[in-house]
Amino acid sequence: MPGLRFTHTLCDIETLNRKAGEGEGLYDVTAISFHAYPYIQENYALLRSGGSVGDGYGPMIVSTRAYSLDEIKSKRIAVPGKLTTAYLVLNLFAPGVETEVVAFDQIIPQVKLGNFEAGLIIHEGQLTYDRYGLYRVIDLGKWWHKVTGLPLPLGGNAVRRSLGPELISSVSNALRESIQYALDHRSEALAYALQFARDLDPQLADKFVAMYVNERTLDYGSDGREAVQRLLDMGYQAGIIPHPARVDFV
Repeated sequence: MPGLRFTHTLCDIETLNRKAGEGEGLYDVTAISFHAYPYIQENYALLRSGGSVGDGYGPMIVSTRAYSLDEIKSKRIAVPGKLTTAYLVLNLFAPGVETEVVAFDQIIPQVKLGNFEAGLIIHEGQLTYDRYGLYRVIDLGKWWHKVTGLPLPLGGNAVRRSLGPELISSVSNALRESIQYALDHRSEALAYALQFARDLDPQLADKFVAMYVNERTLDYGSDGREAVQRLLDMGYQAGIIPHPARVDFV
């Protein structure tokens, strides 16, 4: 984009959630969990592209034994961060559940070691948990779809409002075109993405990317945008989020 320079900073999602809430936010454009949006909505709006949406699937609770749904609600669960959407949905599923924050890529190892009775996973472990002898207790994306009939919006791109309408529009177009390029040049994009993968062969990486980078990444769709508001409304009504969300897509 003429006149614009993008610098790519790689962080785990909970770190990005926290940095977006510091002052007016550290980054001009940032990936966030939708759970974090109500806390930063004064300074950021949501872009219409760049989202990760689980269409009938999503974060999973895994454990070393096959707990029932009632049993799992009384266990201590390792979570990847209290501003993640996974944490929000977990608390909608199991209000008051006991949790402890663990780095997202350490949850499966910590559960396997017996340090936690269960873990909430948000990454490629959704495809590989059984390699570690773990059981899937529940897929919260399936649970959410059963309750609402909607896809589960997990994260998206937020842009700093102070950039102004013209610059926000330019940034939005640039990012959308980048996503379109990646979808149109899948093998090239996947080869680039593999350098960030953890213990995934190309075939599994391709499957995981297909789950969360697809046509909904270009645009959430009307049901996807509805799901964002529904999710945050339910979080507020349940007392998990302290104030109402004013979802604003630009």
